[in-house]
Order: sequence, then structure tokens, then C-alpha cells
Amino acid sequence: MKKIRIIPAKLKGTICVPSSKSMGHREIICAGLAAGMGIIDNISMSKDIEATIRCLRALGVQVDDMVGKIPGRSALKITGSGRLYKAEDVADCGESGSTLRFFIPLGMLLNEPFTFSGHGKLVSRPLQAYYDIFDSQGLEYSLKDGQLPLTINGRLKAGTYKLPGNVSSQFVSGLLFALPLLEGDSIIEITSHLESSAYVDMTLSCLNKYGVKVKNNGHRSYEIKGGQHYIPQDSYVEGDWSQAAFWLVGGSMGDSVTCKGMDFKSLQGDKAIVEIMQCMESQFTFDVSGITACGSHTKAAIIDGSGCPDIIPVLATLAAVSEGTTEIINAGRLRIKECDRLSATTDGLNRLGGKVTELQDGLHIEGCPSGLSGGVEVDAWNDHRIAMSLAIVAQKCKEPIILTGGDSVQKSYPDFWKDYIATGGRIEVLA
Repeated sequence: MKKIRIIPAKLKGTICVPSSKSMGHREIICAGLAAGMGIIDNISMSKDIEATIRCLRALGVQVDDMVGKIPGRSALKITGSGRLYKAEDVADCGESGSTLRFFIPLGMLLNEPFTFSGHGKLVSRPLQAYYDIFDSQGLEYSLKDGQLPLTINGRLKAGTYKLPGNVSSQFVSGLLFALPLLEGDSIIEITSHLESSAYVDMTLSCLNKYGVKVKNNGHRSYEIKGGQHYIPQDSYVEGDWSQAAFWLVGGSMGDSVTCKGMDFKSLQGDKAIVEIMQCMESQFTFDVSGITACGSHTKAAIIDGSGCPDIIPVLATLAAVSEGTTEIINAGRLRIKECDRLSATTDGLNRLGGKVTELQDGLHIEGCPSGLSGGVEVDAWNDHRIAMSLAIVAQKCKEPIILTGGDSVQKSYPDFWKDYIATGGRIEVLA
């Protein structure tokens, strides 16, 4: 993995934030399920988005690259027939958990053998919620030594689906994409409090845009009429609050950073970054050009990670240089991401001179407002969010650091290091 030397330097500048990866997945899938052609613009290409495009093509959807209207962004012309078929035997999901969990139910519409493969930690990420459904419906599936590749065979049946609320919301979204295409009506029942419900809200919003109706009973259940049809749309993908989070934290630690292209009416759960940082006494200004995080003397807070797990690593870095003791709670699902993010965050910050205690489902962080020592090598654990979080907090170190795994940002934000330099970050690529 690429090693990068990061020299402490305060961040300051303006960033055109990448488009939302979460909404990008959803828009591309809905467009591919429609009968007709639609253009999806303002796509920030990444390894995960490329995985979703590969899976659509494997299921018989035509996806053509176009030049986006915004410099540096892509657009896709997506042409579907309104029905899926097996154009390829295997769909390669890369390392994208969203892609895999969104497409498994769609693959179960084929009623013939179809295989999903993956790489990295994805091959062992949990899918038990789907296996339970397959067992209950008598559908065939097989794994290799209990891991990917996964081969499925059979067709989902309309009916009642029960899912616990503490599993990834991606299972709920995957079923919501597929069930409207069945002949009969279905209900998804959530048997306990649904974590990360904002991600399901994003799915429901996208489905509605493409003409598919689902009745949401307060996230306790979802009623889905069968025999529905996705309607082609031209669409524009909104900015990504989970990526903006790095720059907002970076601006609060540094001089100031402005994030452009953000939708303040967004349903993204990671929009909570602003409210959480305000609780930590970060200072913001808002205008028509975007949101600016100003250099601030931040303080500790209690941070609930259940609804916004992706922004917890970077919030942990802010807590590490804030006054007081921060408690991060309800964040156990970070252990089953690209790496164990609770462990990786603890390891990285403590190596830099922080005072972090790892808990079963959270972190206890004693802040060091004078900054961290640095002068060491830290590992991103092949996790894009760990790499970017450590890069952001490097500006608060007294000595340069060496980051192993800096190229992991390709998964979601290939231009991160370019933007880092543009905001005053100083790096040297070592290997």
C-alpha cells in the first residue's frame, strides 16, 4: 500500500465536495431498473460506484459513460429494458458492501444461477439476514468456505419479510429495490428499532422519484405493492455529507474550509456532522456558496454513532484534539466495515499521541487541545475513511507522520489527495 509522509499544515480553502456515493448507488440502480433511457449526472467515480455499474451490466443493463456538466465529474447514460437477465455469470462487487447487499435480491429475480464475487474484507462481511430469507423460502445458495463467492438460484416470493433493526439498513434497501418488481404484494417488518433509518429514507426517496411507491409505517414496516414499474429519469446526484465531514472537521482544526455543492434539505444521515460539530462548539458560516467551518476551540460531547457511522472516525479525530472527554456510543457496527474502525481509529490516534480507550461499542476519548505529538507511522488498514481521518488530524501533530495505505481513498474519493493539497495540505509520496 502507498506510503505518504504528511507534514503538519493548517487547512484552508474551498472544496467542491464529491457527489453522494450513497445516493449515486441508488440513482444508478433505479435508472437501471427502468424501461428506457435516463442520464445520471454529477457522479464522482470511485471503486464502489464502478462496482455498482459492473453489477448492472452483469444483469443486462446498458451503461454508457458520458462527460458530466460539472468539470471533473462523470455522467452515465443508463438504458434498461424493464427486466433483468443474466448477461454475465458473475457480478464483481469489488469491496463495496452497499453494492453486494443491494444487488443480491435483484439477482434473486433471475430464477437461475448467478454468482456474486468480492475482494478484501467484503468476502467475509455478514449476509445472514439474506440467508435466513433464502432458507425460509427454500431458495438455493452456496458459498466457498462460508465466504464469497456466493451463488444464488431461485426467485424471491412475494410475502412478509422480517428483519431485525440492528442489521445493516442495506438489507432493507436491497429488498425495497426488488420487491416492487414481484407479481404479488409484500411487507417488510422491522422487528426492533431500526438503526441508520436515514439510509432507508434515501432509498424511499429515490424509489419515489422513479415512480415506485412504498408505504412507510414509521420505519416499523414497509408495504410494497407488486407489479410496479420504474420510470426513466434524468437526474443529478447531490453532494456527499460523509465526504464533506472531512473538510468541515479539517476547517475547524485549521483556519477555515468552505464546502460547496451541499444540499441542506438532504436526507443523508451524515448531514448530522454539522449539528454534532456545533455541539462541540465548532463555528460555521452559511451562504449561497456553501458552508464554511472556521478554526475553532472545540469541546467534548457525547456522540451517538447509530445513525451516522461513517462520520465517526473523523469525529473521533476532532474529539482527540478538543477540550474535555468525549464519549462515542452506539457505534458497534463500525467493527464490520472495511476494517474494524473502532480498533483502527484507537490504534491510529494513540500512535499519534492521543488518549483513546476502545469500548465494546464505542470510544472514550480524552482530548488533547494542545495537539498530538505525531512523528510516527500509522496504518489506514486499507480503509478509505481511516486514511482520510488520519490525514485531517495530521495538521494538529507537532511532527510529520507517515501514513501507510493512503491509496485506499480510491474506494470512495479518488481525488482526496489532490483536494488535500489544494487546501494547503503538505504531502510526500514515499512508495
